[in-house]
Amino acid sequence: MIRPGDDSVIYLYRHAVDMRKSINGLVAIVEGEMEMDPFSSALFVFCNTNRTIIKLVGWEGNGFILWMKRIDKARFRWPLKLPLDCIELTAQQINWLFDGYDLTLLQGHASLPHHTVL
Repeated sequence: MIRPGDDSVIYLYRHAVDMRKSINGLVAIVEGEMEMDPFSSALFVFCNTNRTIIKLVGWEGNGFILWMKRIDKARFRWPLKLPLDCIELTAQQINWLFDGYDLTLLQGHASLPHHTVL
């Protein structure tokens, strides 16, 4: 199974994308609509209207890579109700998305700013 590594920078594009687009079409979205650099080391994640296909595109130093996952008999739980068009994810979060978890419901414990033990 191929999944992004722990040090990956990942940006999710929330709007539905025509999955007939391949590398050139997705990179055009990264540059034009997301206003980001497709030649950075980041991965960019896209989903179709039915939320059954996810594509990731990224620059690998000497060429673009394209990953695709199609899910059968279910839908990806795409974060539709967030205010931003582009969301930065961790490798753990993208793996949760691949596994069917709703990213908008997953929240860890809040950080507590302690200054002393006693």
